[in-house]
Amino acid sequence: MAKVQVSKKLNFQMEGSRVEDLEPHEIPAPRLYGFYKEQVIPNLIKEFNYSSVMQVPKIEKIVLNMGIGAAVSDPKTLQSAITEMELITGQRPAIRKAKTSISNFKLREGMPIGCMVTLRRTKMYEFLDRFVNIAAPRIRDFRGFSDKSFDGRGNYTLGVKEQIIFPELDVDKVNRINGIDVTFVTSSNSDEEARALMKEFGFPFRRKDNN
Repeated sequence: MAKVQVSKKLNFQMEGSRVEDLEPHEIPAPRLYGFYKEQVIPNLIKEFNYSSVMQVPKIEKIVLNMGIGAAVSDPKTLQSAITEMELITGQRPAIRKAKTSISNFKLREGMPIGCMVTLRRTKMYEFLDRFVNIAAPRIRDFRGFSDKSFDGRGNYTLGVKEQIIFPELDVDKVNRINGIDVTFVTSSNSDEEARALMKEFGFPFRRKDNN
């Protein structure tokens, strides 16, 4: 039986200067964080009759995941995806690796096939602000996102077909169109409360009269 040749370990280099290399400076509070404290919390307390501010749901984190199937045959496509994801989120992505081997797709366990980023606190609110007000309206024929993509536990996931909706990317430098899955994880225990929370932030859900 012929031996399977395992390629050498891939090293995905970081591009550009690092945030940690810059001189320390005070980071201003995100606009939406102030909006949450001043507008969202009072509105949700009134709508759901919460007895305490601690009961008001909040967005805990936003997870972005980009799968790159072409990375199986061309690892350079993953390097491009990592660079693009870092530009979009302002944070270094983590490499996602295959959990099982699939011979039909020439996929081996442990092979890099994608990248993901988990945003919290300041970067989370900044991304939400850009996504709602800048990126989402740039989607082709955009009529809003479906409000039926909640998981029953207050978390919402949507799929973006083209990463070029994000203005951080230079379209002329994008070699391949990739999709991104975005998950908004909230502290809510119900979809109804999470939906109300997202609406307060101006999240563009599809109107009922749109097919």
